[in-house]
Amino acid sequence: MSKHSLYQVDAFAEQLFSGNPAAVMVLDDWLSDDLMQAIAMENNLAETAFVRCNDGNYDLRWFTPTHEVAFCGHATLATAHVLFSELNEENEITFNTNQVGTLKVKSVSNNRYQMDFPTFGPEKFDAVPQLLNELFPNDQFELFRNFENFFVVLESEADVRGYQPNLEKISQFGEIGLVITAQADPGQPYNFVSRYFVPGAGIPEDPVTGSIHSTLVPYWSTKLGKSHLQAFQASKRGGHLDCELHNDRLFIRGSAVTFFKAELKLPT
Repeated sequence: MSKHSLYQVDAFAEQLFSGNPAAVMVLDDWLSDDLMQAIAMENNLAETAFVRCNDGNYDLRWFTPTHEVAFCGHATLATAHVLFSELNEENEITFNTNQVGTLKVKSVSNNRYQMDFPTFGPEKFDAVPQLLNELFPNDQFELFRNFENFFVVLESEADVRGYQPNLEKISQFGEIGLVITAQADPGQPYNFVSRYFVPGAGIPEDPVTGSIHSTLVPYWSTKLGKSHLQAFQASKRGGHLDCELHNDRLFIRGSAVTFFKAELKLPT
């Protein structure tokens, strides 16, 4: 048996049992894809991140309980938190990824970090899937997509908060996620709200999702005429994201807290 450390971190959280939990494994080299997928399935969290050092930078991969994904924000935040707080990383961290290029994270204060992500502007549908029309027959006023998600803009914050997802139907999108969003009510300390569902990837509702904001922030920045936006993901756990556009990059600031460190005994 080989021994490996596993961390569980609440990302986009200032205290335990809030934000979005992610697992993190720091490796000398990749395990087999099958073994990493099995670990993610066993963890049964929205994401398990695997990271290895590579010539002063880090290679980063993310797995849901069912498959490897192209991009995950909260698990990136969790990974950076482990490297800074548990493994004494001091400089800005550069992550190399397979599909979304270079991600950077720096510490801005105790357990608070700034992530530097690419943006993926909203794209028009070539043809709107019939299932989206069935899920939202009356109340959508705008639809768009990016490379991994569908987005539906609803009339009000109350519509987003009160939405009852038909997870069986949404799961028919497979690995494509569904984001619902709306402008915040007047007087709120944030500019827009969202929720995110990917039951086809083993994530009924994700508590707080960094990656979707790489498309939501460009959308709402254009709508609201602001480059610095406060976002709130209105899941049961909930989470705030401090977001700022810089040309084609997005800065997201958030905190993270370590829940536990465990030792895994894996087959060799």
